[in-house]
Amino acid sequence: MAILRFAVFRLLTMLATLAVVSVLIFAIINLPPGDYLSNQINELRATGQSNGIAKAEFLRTEYSLDQPLWKQYMIWMGFFPGPHGFSGMIQGEFGWSFEFDKPVADLVGGALWMTILVNLAAVLFIYAIALPLGVIAAARSKTWIDYTSAFVGYLGLATPNFLLALILFYYGNRYLNLPIGGLMDPKFEGEPMSFDKMKSVLIHLIIPTFVIGTSGAAAMMQRLRANLLDELGKPYVETARAKGMRESSMLVKYPLRVAFNPFVADIGTLIPSLISGSVLVSVVLGLQTIGPVLLTALKSQDLFLSAFVLMFVALLTLIGTLVSDVLLALLDPRIRFGGRDK
Repeated sequence: MAILRFAVFRLLTMLATLAVVSVLIFAIINLPPGDYLSNQINELRATGQSNGIAKAEFLRTEYSLDQPLWKQYMIWMGFFPGPHGFSGMIQGEFGWSFEFDKPVADLVGGALWMTILVNLAAVLFIYAIALPLGVIAAARSKTWIDYTSAFVGYLGLATPNFLLALILFYYGNRYLNLPIGGLMDPKFEGEPMSFDKMKSVLIHLIIPTFVIGTSGAAAMMQRLRANLLDELGKPYVETARAKGMRESSMLVKYPLRVAFNPFVADIGTLIPSLISGSVLVSVVLGLQTIGPVLLTALKSQDLFLSAFVLMFVALLTLIGTLVSDVLLALLDPRIRFGGRDK
């Protein structure tokens, strides 16, 4: 029950935080002068092309871009009726992309699932690699295992993701016949899920997962090694050893749980950092993720598209923070859900 109360409280806090973030996102996007339609109108007037001005003016009125900024925000969120009544984010209407001339929901639908899938695979890869290597390096400190893992870690940190993507783009496809680009083989697109389709998806995920997760795994491995070495030097570890506790059991039960706390807390910030860091990788590998879409939207001042993508990243961050808080409370017995017992 304590965990459930804590989760509900954090969920309510998350919703309040998301509301504040939405205000900041909308305000920051509108900081540069003008918007996509006003820039287009000015360009049409400068070149003497009056045919498209009427359409652009109509779209400005249709999507309430001629209203004060506070009213635009309220209509965009769905708190205030617009030309079509209450039709905003909370009603599931994400607006129109002026750059691509289609609804935002239709434009980003596939990219959202691609982004979630690729980054979830990268997160699992990071923890699957960093956790055992970091623990082994700390447990076998100042041995060839420690030095080898340190070398691999530094190599992973020093290699730019886009360079690693270019290398694997060539050699992975040439020598290992690994597919590049997309989420699956084109012949499976639009087909119902099957074993062959799932196999195609997993094979296509190999190179993006390795490229995006390499630097994160290297950094986490080095931090885990340092944290665990610090814990292994504390008196409670020596006490456990003196009492005859098995080294492996002692390592997992006490110092590893404490040393791993920061990495559980990092789940909330890991996902958005992977998304922002994978933009160039997505361009190089031809992945239809949300990163290149956001880059295009920000460059063209496509208001509704860029605002939705930033809200999506913020939502992923808050969900990751919620998950990390709950896991951290379960992992560390020192954390209490209901405050001090009375």
